[in-house]
Amino acid sequence: MSRTPSVLALLIACLLAIGIWQIGEGSWIYAKAKLAQYLLQRAWSRTLAGETTVKPWPWADTWPVARLTVPSKKVDLILLNGAYGRTLAFGPGYAESSAQPGSVGTTILTGHRDTHFRFLKELTREDELVIETTRGNTVRYIVSARRIVDSRSGTIALDHRQSKLVLITCYPFDSIMSGGPLRYIVVADQIDAAQNIWASVK
Repeated sequence: MSRTPSVLALLIACLLAIGIWQIGEGSWIYAKAKLAQYLLQRAWSRTLAGETTVKPWPWADTWPVARLTVPSKKVDLILLNGAYGRTLAFGPGYAESSAQPGSVGTTILTGHRDTHFRFLKELTREDELVIETTRGNTVRYIVSARRIVDSRSGTIALDHRQSKLVLITCYPFDSIMSGGPLRYIVVADQIDAAQNIWASVK
């Protein structure tokens, strides 16, 4: 009988330790995302001053390629070169096979649903997104579409004539499991081009 309380206490201690470890693991992901953006802002300032492929920390294998702001959602993010898992832990990534941010064509950006791209679920049609390029130019976009696609069968149409942004993250946003085949996609058109479209409809 004397062993029962000690076994129970050991079980409770193990469960508490696991819980604390899980909380710490989750907190580290958010802390890393926040700290990285601070370091990336510094690298971005150096990029705007004329330096190229500025590494935000010595061992980084990526660098800032643009800045994304969403005024209505108070979002201000530095975009990183490469849409890889190791990159997305620190910030949204630019898919190198797509058009350069701010240029003519379709630019594809990816980010994690629980950190940098969590704001996507709050975007509505006609929300404005702004890209600042490495040359300091700004290009404004307006949200034109939102949809959920299956990554196993869905495709993204690349428009080589107009400037578009396509932002992609995993879906659903509050899933407890990572990965999965569904993706949440936001499409935004360059705002001048979008205004011309609306004018022609009227």
